[in-house]
Amino acid sequence: MSFRGTYTALITPFRDGAVDKPAFQALIDRQVDAGIDGIVPVGTTGESPTLDHDEHIEVIRLAVESAAGRCQVVAGTGANSTSEAITLTRAAEKAGATGTLQVCPYYNKPSDEGLYQHYKAIASATALPVMLYSVPGRSGIPIPVEVAARLAADCPTVVAIKEAGGCVDRVNQLVQALPEGVAVLSGDDPLTLPFMSCGATGLVSVASNLIPDVMVRLVRACLNGSFDEALAMQKQWYPLFRGLMSLDTNPIPIKEAVALQGHCSRDFRLPLTNLAPEQLEQLRSLLEAHSIIE
Repeated sequence: MSFRGTYTALITPFRDGAVDKPAFQALIDRQVDAGIDGIVPVGTTGESPTLDHDEHIEVIRLAVESAAGRCQVVAGTGANSTSEAITLTRAAEKAGATGTLQVCPYYNKPSDEGLYQHYKAIASATALPVMLYSVPGRSGIPIPVEVAARLAADCPTVVAIKEAGGCVDRVNQLVQALPEGVAVLSGDDPLTLPFMSCGATGLVSVASNLIPDVMVRLVRACLNGSFDEALAMQKQWYPLFRGLMSLDTNPIPIKEAVALQGHCSRDFRLPLTNLAPEQLEQLRSLLEAHSIIE
């Protein structure tokens, strides 16, 4: 399986402290109707750190059931413990996921060799296609280009990397170093156009929870080489992309935005909290300016 196109890093709606299954299922239906290529449940945007193991696996199972084969389901099953990542990934495979997103181990800051052995152990423990996830702002370290290339060469199921380090030149380096057919996907909505102009073949999007049709059109324009069209869209939607990342920590702004659309509650689990009133008004103004809400 290849990773190409637009993938939505799904929020996890809560209500009264529990996962809001109807809201989650409806969210997935909207993604599929908009032409999303895949969904990514229980990543950072899905508030995975506050889900227990049973909930984590249940959200993956629900995503697979709701997608019903209409799009890929790339389950977030990474951890900073290799054994935990393997346990979650095997559970996701059993639940019917079509791929796994594996975040760079966070907090413990492994060496390059430790990273390699971590990912190699996961890839050896499952048949699922693996999307590496380099996000130094969350993990404290990136996945070095050399480690990603080594893994892609040695592990046939390592077929993609989600690059969320904010550096366009990293994409150039990855495209040069990775074997043919190993995909690079943008992990930042505002950087979709520059990343894809350098060879990335898709996007794992936060904004597509809110505007999946827009993100699908933007990525397809890039894939088709229609960069004038993509640039026009980038100019139009950049203020929203930026706001969703800068008003507060992801996934707070995106969940608040989907709630303002009327599709979920404003429930978070501590330590995440709602936007302050002044930030919520800024978000409301952004959504109104882009005709997302009235």
